[in-house]
Amino acid sequence: MTKPFTISKYKTIDLFCGIGGIRKGFELTNNFKNLLSAEIDKYACMTYEHLYGENPQNDVTSQEFKERVKNTKYDVLLAGFPCQSFSIAGAKKGFLDTTRGTLFFHIADILKETKPKAFLLENVEGLYRHDKGTTFRIIIEILNELGYSVVGVDDKLNYSPESFLRKTVDFGLPQKRTRTYIVGFRDDLVPKNYKFNKLPIKRDKPIFNNLYALLEEDVSAKYYLSEQYIKTLEKHKATHKAKGNGFGYKVVNVGENPISNTILATGGSGKERNLVLQEKPEYYGMMFGSKKTPINDRGIRVMTPLEWARLQGFKDYAFIENGVDRFSFPKSVSDTQKYKQLGNSVSIPVIEELAKYIYKRLEEFEDGI
Repeated sequence: MTKPFTISKYKTIDLFCGIGGIRKGFELTNNFKNLLSAEIDKYACMTYEHLYGENPQNDVTSQEFKERVKNTKYDVLLAGFPCQSFSIAGAKKGFLDTTRGTLFFHIADILKETKPKAFLLENVEGLYRHDKGTTFRIIIEILNELGYSVVGVDDKLNYSPESFLRKTVDFGLPQKRTRTYIVGFRDDLVPKNYKFNKLPIKRDKPIFNNLYALLEEDVSAKYYLSEQYIKTLEKHKATHKAKGNGFGYKVVNVGENPISNTILATGGSGKERNLVLQEKPEYYGMMFGSKKTPINDRGIRVMTPLEWARLQGFKDYAFIENGVDRFSFPKSVSDTQKYKQLGNSVSIPVIEELAKYIYKRLEEFEDGI
Protein backbone atom coordinates (compact mmCIF):
# COMPACT_ATOMS: atom_id res chain seq x y z
CA MET A 1 0.00 0.00 0.00
CA THR A 2 1.37 3.42 -0.96
CA LYS A 3 2.05 5.69 1.97
CA PRO A 4 -0.18 8.80 1.71
CA PHE A 5 1.62 12.07 1.03
CA THR A 6 1.70 14.38 4.01
CA ILE A 7 3.22 17.81 4.44
CA SER A 8 5.81 17.93 7.20
CA LYS A 9 4.84 20.51 9.79
CA TYR A 10 7.33 22.02 12.18
CA LYS A 11 5.81 23.86 15.13
CA THR A 12 6.63 27.49 15.95
CA ILE A 13 6.11 30.00 18.73
CA ASP A 14 5.79 33.67 17.78
CA LEU A 15 7.27 36.13 20.33
CA PHE A 16 6.91 39.93 20.17
CA CYS A 17 4.61 39.00 17.31
CA GLY A 18 3.08 42.38 16.43
CA ILE A 19 0.47 41.68 13.77
CA GLY A 20 1.95 38.34 12.80
CA GLY A 21 4.20 39.07 9.84
CA ILE A 22 6.89 36.57 10.85
CA ARG A 23 4.31 33.88 11.52
CA LYS A 24 2.70 34.47 8.13
CA GLY A 25 6.04 34.21 6.32
CA PHE A 26 6.59 30.77 7.84
CA GLU A 27 3.03 29.61 7.20
CA LEU A 28 3.28 30.53 3.52
CA THR A 29 5.76 27.66 3.06
CA ASN A 30 3.11 25.14 4.25
CA ASN A 31 5.77 23.56 6.45
CA PHE A 32 5.21 25.38 9.74
CA LYS A 33 2.30 25.64 12.13
CA ASN A 34 2.18 28.21 14.93
CA LEU A 35 1.18 27.06 18.42
CA LEU A 36 1.67 30.05 20.72
CA SER A 37 2.10 33.81 20.33
CA ALA A 38 2.97 36.76 22.54
CA GLU A 39 2.32 40.49 22.17
CA ILE A 40 1.46 43.19 24.75
CA ASP A 41 0.29 46.06 22.51
CA LYS A 42 -3.50 45.91 22.69
CA TYR A 43 -4.07 47.38 19.23
CA ALA A 44 -1.62 44.99 17.59
CA CYS A 45 -3.41 42.17 19.44
CA MET A 46 -6.70 43.32 17.94
CA THR A 47 -5.30 43.14 14.41
CA TYR A 48 -3.58 39.80 15.08
CA GLU A 49 -6.81 38.29 16.36
CA HIS A 50 -8.68 39.74 13.38
CA LEU A 51 -6.23 38.03 10.99
CA TYR A 52 -5.65 34.72 12.76
CA GLY A 53 -8.64 34.21 15.04
CA GLU A 54 -6.33 34.03 18.07
CA ASN A 55 -5.64 36.63 20.74
CA PRO A 56 -1.85 36.74 21.30
CA GLN A 57 -2.01 38.91 24.43
CA ASN A 58 0.81 37.35 26.45
CA ASP A 59 3.85 38.85 28.16
CA VAL A 60 7.14 37.20 27.17
CA THR A 61 8.72 38.47 30.39
CA SER A 62 6.20 36.79 32.70
CA GLN A 63 6.89 33.49 34.44
CA GLU A 64 3.35 32.39 33.64
CA PHE A 65 3.99 32.68 29.90
CA LYS A 66 7.36 30.96 30.16
CA GLU A 67 5.65 28.03 31.89
CA ARG A 68 3.22 27.84 28.96
CA VAL A 69 6.17 27.70 26.57
CA LYS A 70 7.78 24.92 28.63
CA ASN A 71 4.57 22.93 28.29
CA THR A 72 4.42 23.49 24.52
CA LYS A 73 6.20 21.06 22.23
CA TYR A 74 7.57 23.22 19.44
CA ASP A 75 10.51 23.26 17.03
CA VAL A 76 11.33 26.84 16.01
CA LEU A 77 11.34 30.04 18.08
CA LEU A 78 10.44 33.22 16.19
CA ALA A 79 11.03 36.66 17.68
CA GLY A 80 11.10 40.21 16.35
CA PHE A 81 12.44 41.63 19.58
CA PRO A 82 13.18 45.32 20.34
CA CYS A 83 16.79 46.51 20.40
CA GLN A 84 18.14 47.40 23.85
CA SER A 85 21.55 48.15 25.32
CA PHE A 86 23.25 45.68 27.64
CA SER A 87 24.47 47.12 30.90
CA ILE A 88 27.86 45.44 31.27
CA ALA A 89 31.16 46.06 29.51
CA GLY A 90 32.72 42.74 28.60
CA ALA A 91 32.30 41.04 31.99
CA LYS A 92 31.27 37.80 30.21
CA LYS A 93 29.46 36.37 33.21
CA GLY A 94 27.01 34.43 31.06
CA PHE A 95 23.66 35.42 29.68
CA LEU A 96 21.94 35.73 33.08
CA ASP A 97 24.19 38.55 34.24
CA THR A 98 25.02 39.97 30.83
CA THR A 99 21.49 40.54 29.57
CA ARG A 100 19.35 40.81 32.67
CA GLY A 101 16.88 43.66 32.33
CA THR A 102 16.65 43.40 28.53
CA LEU A 103 14.03 41.71 26.41
CA PHE A 104 16.70 39.57 24.75
CA PHE A 105 17.31 38.04 28.20
CA HIS A 106 13.83 36.52 28.08
CA ILE A 107 14.44 35.03 24.64
CA ALA A 108 17.70 33.56 25.88
CA ASP A 109 15.94 32.22 28.97
CA ILE A 110 13.29 30.50 26.85
CA LEU A 111 15.94 29.04 24.54
CA LYS A 112 17.84 27.71 27.56
CA GLU A 113 14.78 26.13 29.14
CA THR A 114 13.06 24.70 26.05
CA LYS A 115 15.90 24.00 23.57
CA PRO A 116 13.99 24.33 20.26
CA LYS A 117 15.62 22.96 17.11
CA ALA A 118 16.08 26.40 15.56
CA PHE A 119 15.26 30.08 15.85
CA LEU A 120 14.82 33.22 13.77
CA LEU A 121 15.46 36.58 15.42
CA GLU A 122 14.63 39.79 13.55
CA ASN A 123 15.64 43.33 14.43
CA VAL A 124 16.42 46.72 12.97
CA GLU A 125 19.48 47.25 10.79
CA GLY A 126 21.10 49.22 13.59
CA LEU A 127 21.26 46.20 15.89
CA TYR A 128 24.38 45.04 14.09
CA ARG A 129 26.20 48.32 14.79
CA HIS A 130 24.50 49.16 18.08
CA ASP A 131 26.91 50.29 20.80
CA LYS A 132 29.81 49.94 18.33
CA GLY A 133 28.95 46.29 17.72
CA THR A 134 29.02 45.27 21.39
CA THR A 135 25.31 44.46 21.58
CA PHE A 136 25.43 42.16 18.58
CA ARG A 137 28.64 40.48 19.77
CA ILE A 138 27.04 39.69 23.13
CA ILE A 139 23.97 38.22 21.40
CA ILE A 140 26.12 35.94 19.24
CA GLU A 141 28.25 34.86 22.21
CA ILE A 142 25.15 34.05 24.28
CA LEU A 143 23.50 32.05 21.50
CA ASN A 144 26.73 30.09 21.18
CA GLU A 145 26.86 29.61 24.96
CA LEU A 146 23.31 28.25 24.88
CA GLY A 147 24.33 25.56 22.40
CA TYR A 148 23.36 26.98 19.02
CA SER A 149 25.21 27.32 15.72
CA VAL A 150 24.41 30.69 14.16
CA VAL A 151 24.41 30.85 10.37
CA GLY A 152 27.23 33.10 9.18
CA VAL A 153 29.36 32.69 12.32
CA ASP A 154 32.47 30.52 12.20
CA ASP A 155 34.02 28.35 14.95
CA LYS A 156 35.95 31.35 16.29
CA LEU A 157 32.81 33.50 16.38
CA ASN A 158 33.92 35.62 13.47
CA TYR A 159 31.26 37.11 11.19
CA SER A 160 30.49 39.94 8.79
CA PRO A 161 27.42 42.13 8.19
CA GLU A 162 26.71 40.36 4.89
CA SER A 163 25.70 37.29 6.90
CA PHE A 164 22.83 39.05 8.68
CA LEU A 165 21.62 42.15 6.82
CA ARG A 166 18.98 41.71 4.12
CA LYS A 167 17.16 44.30 1.98
CA THR A 168 13.43 44.18 1.34
CA VAL A 169 13.88 45.49 -2.22
CA ASP A 170 15.80 42.29 -3.08
CA PHE A 171 12.79 40.19 -2.11
CA GLY A 172 10.18 41.59 -4.47
CA LEU A 173 8.89 44.67 -2.67
CA PRO A 174 9.82 48.26 -3.67
CA GLN A 175 11.06 49.46 -0.28
CA LYS A 176 14.55 50.52 0.89
CA ARG A 177 14.32 48.54 4.10
CA THR A 178 17.29 46.73 5.63
CA ARG A 179 16.89 44.47 8.65
CA THR A 180 19.05 42.18 10.76
CA TYR A 181 18.13 38.48 10.67
CA ILE A 182 19.77 35.91 12.96
CA VAL A 183 19.16 32.22 12.25
CA GLY A 184 20.50 29.42 14.42
CA PHE A 185 20.23 25.66 14.88
CA ARG A 186 20.76 23.52 17.97
CA ASP A 187 24.32 22.18 17.97
CA ASP A 188 23.40 18.52 18.50
CA LEU A 189 21.36 18.56 15.26
CA VAL A 190 24.14 19.96 13.09
CA PRO A 191 26.39 17.26 11.53
CA LYS A 192 30.10 17.50 12.27
CA ASN A 193 31.97 19.78 9.84
CA TYR A 194 28.67 20.90 8.30
CA LYS A 195 28.99 24.09 6.27
CA PHE A 196 25.93 26.31 6.23
CA ASN A 197 24.88 27.96 3.01
CA LYS A 198 24.46 31.71 3.46
CA LEU A 199 21.00 33.02 4.16
CA PRO A 200 18.91 33.86 1.06
CA ILE A 201 19.85 37.17 -0.55
CA LYS A 202 16.90 37.61 -2.92
CA ARG A 203 13.56 36.39 -4.21
CA ASP A 204 13.47 35.28 -7.83
CA LYS A 205 10.14 36.81 -8.83
CA PRO A 206 9.05 40.34 -7.82
CA ILE A 207 5.68 40.88 -6.16
CA PHE A 208 5.48 44.54 -7.19
CA ASN A 209 7.96 45.76 -9.81
CA ASN A 210 7.98 49.28 -8.39
CA LEU A 211 5.84 51.81 -6.56
CA TYR A 212 3.64 52.47 -9.57
CA ALA A 213 2.33 48.90 -9.30
CA LEU A 214 1.04 49.28 -5.76
CA LEU A 215 -0.35 52.82 -5.54
CA GLU A 216 -4.09 53.26 -5.13
CA GLU A 217 -5.81 55.08 -7.99
CA ASP A 218 -8.47 56.97 -6.05
CA VAL A 219 -7.44 58.25 -2.63
CA SER A 220 -9.45 60.19 -0.05
CA ALA A 221 -8.78 63.91 0.39
CA LYS A 222 -7.62 63.26 3.96
CA TYR A 223 -4.32 61.86 2.66
CA TYR A 224 -3.45 65.03 0.73
CA LEU A 225 -1.20 67.56 2.46
CA SER A 226 -2.23 71.11 3.18
CA GLU A 227 -0.37 73.85 1.37
CA GLN A 228 0.81 75.21 4.74
CA TYR A 229 2.25 71.86 5.79
CA ILE A 230 4.21 71.55 2.54
CA LYS A 231 5.67 75.00 3.11
CA THR A 232 6.65 73.94 6.64
CA LEU A 233 8.34 70.80 5.28
CA GLU A 234 10.20 72.82 2.66
CA LYS A 235 11.41 75.23 5.33
CA HIS A 236 12.60 72.39 7.55
CA LYS A 237 14.32 70.71 4.64
CA ALA A 238 16.18 73.87 3.69
CA THR A 239 17.24 74.48 7.29
CA HIS A 240 18.46 70.96 7.92
CA LYS A 241 20.11 70.66 4.52
CA ALA A 242 22.15 73.73 5.36
CA LYS A 243 23.28 71.93 8.53
CA GLY A 244 24.22 68.87 6.48
CA ASN A 245 21.93 66.32 8.11
CA GLY A 246 19.61 65.71 5.16
CA PHE A 247 16.27 66.00 6.92
CA GLY A 248 13.28 66.67 4.73
CA TYR A 249 10.39 65.34 2.76
CA LYS A 250 10.60 63.41 -0.48
CA VAL A 251 8.24 62.56 -3.31
CA VAL A 252 9.11 58.94 -4.12
CA ASN A 253 6.97 57.97 -7.13
CA VAL A 254 9.27 59.46 -9.76
CA GLY A 255 11.50 57.92 -12.41
CA GLU A 256 11.41 54.53 -14.13
CA ASN A 257 11.49 52.14 -11.17
CA PRO A 258 10.71 54.11 -8.01
CA ILE A 259 10.95 52.53 -4.58
CA SER A 260 9.99 53.88 -1.18
CA ASN A 261 12.16 54.77 1.74
CA THR A 262 11.85 52.59 4.84
CA ILE A 263 8.45 52.94 6.46
CA LEU A 264 8.66 53.68 10.18
CA ALA A 265 6.92 52.37 13.28
CA THR A 266 6.00 55.79 14.61
CA GLY A 267 2.25 55.90 14.28
CA GLY A 268 2.46 57.67 10.97
CA SER A 269 4.95 60.44 11.70
CA GLY A 270 7.73 60.17 9.20
CA LYS A 271 5.23 59.70 6.36
CA GLU A 272 6.73 62.78 4.69
CA ARG A 273 9.72 60.57 3.76
CA ASN A 274 7.42 58.78 1.30
CA LEU A 275 5.18 61.35 -0.34
CA VAL A 276 3.33 60.58 -3.54
CA LEU A 277 2.57 62.89 -6.46
CA GLN A 278 -0.91 62.06 -7.70
CA GLU A 279 -2.90 64.90 -9.21
CA LYS A 280 -6.43 65.38 -7.95
CA PRO A 281 -7.64 68.83 -9.14
CA GLU A 282 -11.04 68.47 -7.48
CA TYR A 283 -9.29 68.50 -4.06
CA TYR A 284 -7.12 71.58 -4.65
CA GLY A 285 -7.98 74.39 -2.27
CA MET A 286 -10.44 72.23 -0.33
CA MET A 287 -10.45 73.21 3.35
CA PHE A 288 -9.93 70.41 5.82
CA GLY A 289 -8.48 69.50 9.22
CA SER A 290 -8.82 71.17 12.60
CA LYS A 291 -7.00 74.27 11.34
CA LYS A 292 -9.10 74.44 8.20
CA THR A 293 -6.17 74.89 5.86
CA PRO A 294 -6.43 74.35 2.08
CA ILE A 295 -5.16 71.20 0.35
CA ASN A 296 -2.10 71.85 -1.80
CA ASP A 297 -2.55 72.35 -5.55
CA ARG A 298 0.46 70.18 -6.48
CA GLY A 299 -1.17 66.81 -5.94
CA ILE A 300 1.12 65.77 -3.10
CA ARG A 301 -0.16 63.25 -0.59
CA VAL A 302 1.08 60.70 1.92
CA MET A 303 0.94 57.00 1.17
CA THR A 304 -2.13 55.21 2.51
CA PRO A 305 -2.15 52.36 5.06
CA LEU A 306 -3.15 50.00 2.24
CA GLU A 307 -0.09 51.04 0.26
CA TRP A 308 2.09 50.47 3.32
CA ALA A 309 0.47 47.04 3.67
CA ARG A 310 1.55 46.26 0.11
CA LEU A 311 5.07 47.53 0.85
CA GLN A 312 5.33 44.89 3.59
CA GLY A 313 3.69 42.07 1.63
CA PHE A 314 0.48 41.91 3.67
CA LYS A 315 -1.95 43.23 1.07
CA ASP A 316 -2.27 41.50 -2.32
CA TYR A 317 0.21 38.79 -1.42
CA ALA A 318 0.41 37.00 1.92
CA PHE A 319 -3.29 36.61 2.73
CA ILE A 320 -4.62 35.49 -0.64
CA GLU A 321 -6.70 32.32 -0.26
CA ASN A 322 -8.52 30.71 -3.16
CA GLY A 323 -7.98 33.84 -5.22
CA VAL A 324 -9.42 36.14 -2.55
CA ASP A 325 -7.32 38.63 -0.57
CA ARG A 326 -8.52 38.45 3.02
CA PHE A 327 -6.09 40.95 4.54
CA SER A 328 -7.76 43.82 6.37
CA PHE A 329 -7.66 45.69 9.66
CA PRO A 330 -10.42 45.67 12.28
CA LYS A 331 -12.78 48.58 11.74
CA SER A 332 -11.95 49.98 15.18
CA VAL A 333 -8.22 50.34 14.42
CA SER A 334 -7.28 53.92 13.50
CA ASP A 335 -5.04 54.96 10.62
CA THR A 336 -2.42 55.99 13.18
CA GLN A 337 -2.36 52.45 14.56
CA LYS A 338 -2.33 50.94 11.07
CA TYR A 339 0.78 52.91 10.14
CA LYS A 340 2.43 52.02 13.44
CA GLN A 341 1.66 48.31 13.12
CA LEU A 342 2.86 48.06 9.53
CA GLY A 343 6.01 50.08 10.16
CA ASN A 344 6.77 47.88 13.15
CA SER A 345 6.17 44.66 11.22
CA VAL A 346 8.36 42.69 8.83
CA SER A 347 8.52 42.34 5.07
CA ILE A 348 6.76 39.00 4.74
CA PRO A 349 8.50 37.75 1.55
CA VAL A 350 11.90 38.08 3.25
CA ILE A 351 10.66 35.95 6.14
CA GLU A 352 9.17 33.44 3.71
CA GLU A 353 12.56 32.86 2.05
CA LEU A 354 14.25 32.52 5.44
CA ALA A 355 11.58 30.02 6.49
CA LYS A 356 12.30 27.95 3.38
CA TYR A 357 15.98 28.00 4.30
CA ILE A 358 15.28 26.82 7.86
CA TYR A 359 12.98 24.07 6.61
CA LYS A 360 15.59 22.75 4.16
CA ARG A 361 18.28 22.67 6.84
CA LEU A 362 16.03 20.86 9.33
CA GLU A 363 15.12 18.30 6.68
CA GLU A 364 18.81 17.79 5.83
CA PHE A 365 19.68 17.25 9.49
CA GLU A 366 16.80 14.81 9.90
CA ASP A 367 17.99 12.86 6.86
CA GLY A 368 21.51 12.76 8.24
CA ILE A 369 23.06 14.87 5.50
